[in-house]
Amino acid sequence: QVQLVESGGELVQAGGSLRLSCAASGRTFSSYLMGWFRQAPGKGLEWVSAISRYAGRTFYAESMKDRFTISRDNAKNTLYLQMNSLKSEDTAVYYCAKGYGSSSTGYDYWGQGTQVTVSS
Repeated sequence: QVQLVESGGELVQAGGSLRLSCAASGRTFSSYLMGWFRQAPGKGLEWVSAISRYAGRTFYAESMKDRFTISRDNAKNTLYLQMNSLKSEDTAVYYCAKGYGSSSTGYDYWGQGTQVTVSS
């Protein structure tokens, strides 16, 4: 069983930055492929980014690759998402998940989500 707990979401002004964190349980975090998704109000789940086990490879949705940075600290069992130049359309609940790929079907464990609200 894997438990994922996101934090760091808050209200921020457009143009600002936030860093989301995802704390994972277990002693094998370094073996997990991990990703971030988001869900905006009234919309479906959207893949944001993914990272390989030792952070050698990172992947981003096209609309976010120049503003968001995914990273991980395997010693701390923590996944991060640094978000810069935030826009109102980035308002969403952000979820971390264990798995791979850009489809939600590739992920088997999910956190409860953290709310990011960007005011314009």
